[in-house]
Amino acid sequence: MTRERPVAGGIIAAGDGRRLREAGWTIPKPLVPIDGVPLLEGAIGNFLGAGITPVTVIVNERDAGCAAWARSRFPAADLRFIVRTTASSLESFARVAAADHPGAMLISTVDAWCRPADFAGFVAAARRRPPGAMVLAVTPLVDDEAPLWVTVGAGGRVERVGGSAGQMVTAGLYLVPEPLRRRRPPARLGRLREYLAWLVEQGEPVYADMIEAVVDVDRSSDVALAESLVRTGRNA
Repeated sequence: MTRERPVAGGIIAAGDGRRLREAGWTIPKPLVPIDGVPLLEGAIGNFLGAGITPVTVIVNERDAGCAAWARSRFPAADLRFIVRTTASSLESFARVAAADHPGAMLISTVDAWCRPADFAGFVAAARRRPPGAMVLAVTPLVDDEAPLWVTVGAGGRVERVGGSAGQMVTAGLYLVPEPLRRRRPPARLGRLREYLAWLVEQGEPVYADMIEAVVDVDRSSDVALAESLVRTGRNA
C-alpha cells in the first residue's frame, strides 16, 4: 500500500476492563496509565504520530466520559467517537470498521501497548502489502492467558490463525482494506479471533508484520511489564 492511498484510524476501547477492576483499578480502562500516559492517549498519539487521521474511537456507555477527555487532550485532532456498549470484540471491530471514511483503516485495540516507533514501523510495513490485503500485527512476546497464535508462511502470508501453538501471536493492530470494512462478518461468528481465523480459511489475503514487543494490558502485571519496556527503551 502506498502512502498516497487514504488510511483512517480506529481504536477499540469498549471493553469492560473486568480484570483490572478486580485488581483494584477504579478508573476506566482507557485511562489506565503506562508510565504516566493513559492507554487512550498513547494509542491516539501513535496514530497522529504516524500521520493517520481521522481516528474513530468506540467506548462503552459506562466510559462515555473518555470522549470528552480525549477531545480536551487532543483539541486539534479529528477524533470521532462511538459511545456504545457492545456484546463482543467483533461487534466493536465491525462498528469501527464501518465508519464513514474512504479507503483502508488501521484499527487498534486500546490495550495493545507498544512503543511509538514500533507502531510507526508496523504502519510502514503494512502499507507495503498488497492493497486488498488485511495485515495483522504479530509479536513473539507471549504474555497472555489465551494467546491467539498465528502461523506465517512464505512472504508473510498468514496460513493459520488459532491452534495451540504457533510462531507468534496477534498483537491487536489490523490494517483492514476497504472492501472488508464494508462486508458484515457472518452472524455465526461471535469473537474477533473467530473472524480472523475465518478470513484465512476463506482464502482472503491476510499478511502479518512483526512488532517485537506488544503488551496486551489486561492485568496489573501487564501494566508493570509495559512500564519495564518503557524504561528499557530509555536506557537503550
